[in-house]
Amino acid sequence: MVEMDARRFEALVAAALDEVPAPLAEALDNVMIRIRTGRRTGGLLGKYEGIPLTERDDYGGWGHAPMPDQVTIYRLPICEMCDSDEAVVEQVRITVIHELAHHFGIDDHRLDELGWA
Repeated sequence: MVEMDARRFEALVAAALDEVPAPLAEALDNVMIRIRTGRRTGGLLGKYEGIPLTERDDYGGWGHAPMPDQVTIYRLPICEMCDSDEAVVEQVRITVIHELAHHFGIDDHRLDELGWA
């Protein structure tokens, strides 16, 4: 287990988000990123909640957009599974990319095939 304070972990999540290519980052304007300290049942490292872009209809303009999608990254489960700071950096990166992929309509099966499970 790696001990890491919330501020450092938040910086790692921000760094992972900075790696998202600009064309994809522009499609994240309706996504809220949250960091939670606690655990989720089922051993989740992250969670996407929302409507993937591939499933959205035309919402009819201003005032009709859906609520922001949410990506939650769980600090303790990630830190508990890692044995070094470098491993935490990599796992945060993987988890952020994995959860954002759901926003773009990529399911867990496909992420597993791509090596991002």
